[in-house]
Amino acid sequence: MTVVGLDIGGTTIKAGRVDASGRILASASAATPLTLAAMRDVVGALVRDVGDGSASLRVGIGCRGIIDRETTRVDSLPGAASFLEGTLLRDLLDVAAVVAADNDARVAMAGEMRWGAARDRRNAVMLTLGTGVGGAVLAEGQLLRGTGGVAGHLGHITVDPDGPLCICGNHGCLESLFSARAIEGAARAALHRGCDSVLKTGNAPSCEQIFAAAAAGDVVASEVVTRAVRILAGAVAGLVHAFDPEVVILGGQISRAGEALFAPVREQVWRRTRRLLRREVPVIPSELHDPSGVLGAAALVLY
Repeated sequence: MTVVGLDIGGTTIKAGRVDASGRILASASAATPLTLAAMRDVVGALVRDVGDGSASLRVGIGCRGIIDRETTRVDSLPGAASFLEGTLLRDLLDVAAVVAADNDARVAMAGEMRWGAARDRRNAVMLTLGTGVGGAVLAEGQLLRGTGGVAGHLGHITVDPDGPLCICGNHGCLESLFSARAIEGAARAALHRGCDSVLKTGNAPSCEQIFAAAAAGDVVASEVVTRAVRILAGAVAGLVHAFDPEVVILGGQISRAGEALFAPVREQVWRRTRRLLRREVPVIPSELHDPSGVLGAAALVLY
């Protein structure tokens, strides 16, 4: 069986035809449109591009926001793609298909459950660390969705009650203090104050550049990264106490920092949780070879 996985991201839509072993047989992408009509055109074209012409097409869709899994309706999606609110994602296709859809972080966990780090697990927590922070919880073999489909939005747990305003309307969310945007903003603020740093190049530093500068000993970058990682580790420790998972999986853009991220998070989570748990919960990277979200979306209609 082959299926199509579709990832609707903030800047790019990615599509791929995937087989049951997790191989991507064909792929295509396009810039995320800014209107509903253009979205229908782009999604339809991408699905046709990667499809195999089968009359029994199955399509999995991952999208940010709160997605009604039963109907594929986008209930809430703040930001540039808010025009999708109220839309049934299955209606974006212009061909007959069996369609499943869910929040992009749950979709990432679905991929880990089938082919990755959550395979054969019953309890796991996943955080996707990128421009924002997504999350998903596997509890007793089931993906948590909650009463209104909001369960697992771990980027919006409060880590500082007096912290900065978040896109969700809360203050001090994990996403507003540990995300690519937050880390880049903290570095820019230090540079704006006149702090000396190798990051002062005239261009706004990226999260990847900030981690690299921290590893090289830059004081500004080191302070930004150390504070952000401490906040993340504290949040992960709280999630470990709440869900008692077998593993914590970190995926997304920032997870590519490797041991510069994982080593201090593991040490701090162990220190914060060992007395109650009396065991070490592994904090591990995603095992999916595809960072695009296509595999996770395909898993929705395979597992």
